[in-house]
Amino acid sequence: MRPEQNAAISTIAIKSGTPFDKIVILANKDEGKWSSFEKYLKKKMAIIGRPSEDIKIYNANISSPIDYPSIAIETEQWLNKLSEQSETLSINLTSGTPAMSTLSVLIGKGKTNIRFVQATPKNELIETNIPIDFGKEYVKSASKSIASKASSMPKSSKAFDGISAKSESMKEVISKAKIIAKSELPTLILGDTGTGKEVMAKAIHNASLRAGKPMRAVNCGAFPESIIESTLFGHVKGAFTGASGDKLGLFEQVDGGTLFLDEVGELTPAIQVKLLRVLQEQEFERLGSNKTLKVDIRVIAATHRNLIEMVEKGDFREDLFYRLAVGIIKLPSLRERKEDITALVEHFTNEINSAGDKHPDYKSKIISEKGIKFINSQPWHGNIRELWNTLNRAFLWSEKQVVTDSDISDAMIVRAKKSEEAEVTLMLGQTIDLNENIELYKKKYILAALKATGNSLTKTKDMLGFTHHQTLKGWMEKLGIEIPK
Repeated sequence: MRPEQNAAISTIAIKSGTPFDKIVILANKDEGKWSSFEKYLKKKMAIIGRPSEDIKIYNANISSPIDYPSIAIETEQWLNKLSEQSETLSINLTSGTPAMSTLSVLIGKGKTNIRFVQATPKNELIETNIPIDFGKEYVKSASKSIASKASSMPKSSKAFDGISAKSESMKEVISKAKIIAKSELPTLILGDTGTGKEVMAKAIHNASLRAGKPMRAVNCGAFPESIIESTLFGHVKGAFTGASGDKLGLFEQVDGGTLFLDEVGELTPAIQVKLLRVLQEQEFERLGSNKTLKVDIRVIAATHRNLIEMVEKGDFREDLFYRLAVGIIKLPSLRERKEDITALVEHFTNEINSAGDKHPDYKSKIISEKGIKFINSQPWHGNIRELWNTLNRAFLWSEKQVVTDSDISDAMIVRAKKSEEAEVTLMLGQTIDLNENIELYKKKYILAALKATGNSLTKTKDMLGFTHHQTLKGWMEKLGIEIPK
């Protein structure tokens, strides 16, 4: 609408059968453009003879476009206020994120004078009838849930039993995961490599209503584009060289169940478009076919990459990000959940011994107290995966029944350390300008990073660990660094 072309809000305002006396728009960015947009919309309304004075943009005080708690508070406050003031209140469902639309419907359905409207990409107005009585459906569902508790334990409790959670950070994560598991929402699991994202995805699936249905996992970064496309969506005979017959993709194989897309940030733009369509429409075509197939799939995605940064750089579709990030879980690194390490070691020890017991010459082993202390003292940059692999090597190499701290140390893979600066020595009476040396140090590193990145400010920012471009530019200005033109 910035180039003065109709979009959802103006389409609804122009084509509504009954003119609006008041138009309220909620926003939380681009505040500098609000005034010009208000003027544009008022002008459009005045030209066609509709009320044009009471049109205003208000700041929406939300934490993020996908933060349900803050969106719920803001939505409820505005809908309560406007509903009381209005004979009929219309809610636009086209604009905003899925979280905003979802909460608008849930809260709006509780009011008797609210209607829902949408606009198509061709600027057609659609009045939306949502025939569900959420209050009745909730009571019905809750009654069934209470009745089932008498005969079985809650599935969510059982599903998450295998995840160690003595630390507050993991308790909070599992609490959120249990809530997400009960929904049908797409979910995005974030966390460093080795933090257990697939384990969490399986727990969510097993605690969901799809628990009896299949779940499959695929690493999106493990295959080239042509193979990952066929893996996900399938292909028909002759679709490419070597396609000797039809093949079902994972979306068809797990119809009714859950598909776990690990390292979703590695998908190419073309595959991202097809994935977005599945999430939006629950339909796709096999590779080499024009026949549309319908599926009922829940997608859980995971990545260790910063998808927000990728969206800003144009490497990941913004609309796909918001489709995936309806439910978000951030797994802490192992060093952020130290209280869980001892329990994890005990669990892994039992697993290793259980597997080894199948061999007639194997004798179960334990880890000494010093060994446990040593394990707890390590940073575990590779997280749970590094801990698991280290324990397996230590148990394999040790011929004793008690695995010691030395055994654990020998089993660890030593990471290359960054070269340390030469020791600083000063003579009595010598003076130095420490600030000048620090500024020189900063300047050398910024110049080196600019050279390495071809004078790209974005890449230089990332290379030097700055959060914002403005910080880097501020340093450069202070240090007298200019980018060659």
